[in-house]
Amino acid sequence: MTATALDIPSLRNAVSHDEWAVRVDLAACYRLVARYGWEDLVFTHITARVPGTENQFLINPYGMFFDEITASSLVKIDLQGNKVEESSFPVNPAGFIIHSAIHEARHDAKYVLHTHSLNGVAVSTQRAGLLPISQHSIFVLASLGYHDFEGPALNDEEKPRLVADLGDNTHLILRNHGLLTVGETAAEAFLAMYYLEASCAIQVRGQSGGGELIPVAKDIVETAYSQYQSWPRSTRGDLVWPGLLRRLDRVDSSYRN
Repeated sequence: MTATALDIPSLRNAVSHDEWAVRVDLAACYRLVARYGWEDLVFTHITARVPGTENQFLINPYGMFFDEITASSLVKIDLQGNKVEESSFPVNPAGFIIHSAIHEARHDAKYVLHTHSLNGVAVSTQRAGLLPISQHSIFVLASLGYHDFEGPALNDEEKPRLVADLGDNTHLILRNHGLLTVGETAAEAFLAMYYLEASCAIQVRGQSGGGELIPVAKDIVETAYSQYQSWPRSTRGDLVWPGLLRRLDRVDSSYRN
């Protein structure tokens, strides 16, 4: 860890218990994205709504790498990406266009996770999108939308189209751009991204083999959708999240600072 990541004064006693819990989970999510190799230097974001508010969110300090982020380094901002509390770190308001649109429209989207992973971008460039060729993919396809590329997400006018394309889905493929997932918890958003990213990786590897791919039958995909809808949302991430935190803690628990 760098001194920058470790020398930030702790906010543990300066925020509510609920906000601190969200900060720790969000910092863990950043560390896990780095650990799984989904980061794009400092140029994507994971955000979380501040508990008890509708227009305040936590975001990464712009310029810190994801494996440096701690609970106390996260920056509190409003729907326009402006800091609402003092922080020595800048934020990237332009990068918050996507997140602000979703947070504002989806009350359940307390966490929004966006990546530019190589596998995700590769599949986002394919006209057919994500193919039903793996067990991972059929659960993603049960709740997946697509949003056409309109250039770098810098224009507020794109927000309604982005929100409409996500709909009430959990996963979104941003064509020619990357991947996005939402969740009521960090666990939900991360697990959703894990399955979406794995589906893309399997597809790219399967295509690179050069052989004919075997699609999953349509009726099986439809059954998977029904099964997905019947699962309690809390089971979609809570089962693995404690283990993921233990894995982080064994390597470096400074995200909790």
